[in-house]
Amino acid sequence: MTFSNKYMTMALKEAHEAARRGEVPVGAVIVDGTNGDIISRAGNRVKEDCDPSAHAELLAIRAACQVRNSERLNDCDLYVTLEPCPMCAQVISFARIRRLYFAAEDEKGGGVENGPRIFHAGSCHHSPEVYGGIGANEAAKILKDFFKSRR
Repeated sequence: MTFSNKYMTMALKEAHEAARRGEVPVGAVIVDGTNGDIISRAGNRVKEDCDPSAHAELLAIRAACQVRNSERLNDCDLYVTLEPCPMCAQVISFARIRRLYFAAEDEKGGGVENGPRIFHAGSCHHSPEVYGGIGANEAAKILKDFFKSRR
């Protein structure tokens, strides 16, 4: 198992846990890119926290910034099960995340490869290296199963 698969597997576990709590199943893990240590992990908590910004990525970034006692995560990598939305992509840029690995694309709500493509905007101050499609099939299945069960 490569490091990226290992960390994406952890993010997928966070997504499963979010689904069990009735949240949209998205999970995120932030890793120290220099030594591979996990700094934070989170799943969506929008409903639980009554907070529309409680996306997995933002929760993981907030926690990692607290651990690091810094608003910057320059040497950190983010693994997330769904392409980040525009809001999350902006925060990823602001936090100076080094690399972004995501599983499933989000054609409707994405902000990286789809939608406004935040990292390609002239106003974007920092663009991480982006790697998509890692664990995409499993992440897409978790999301499809979740929404199918609610219809």
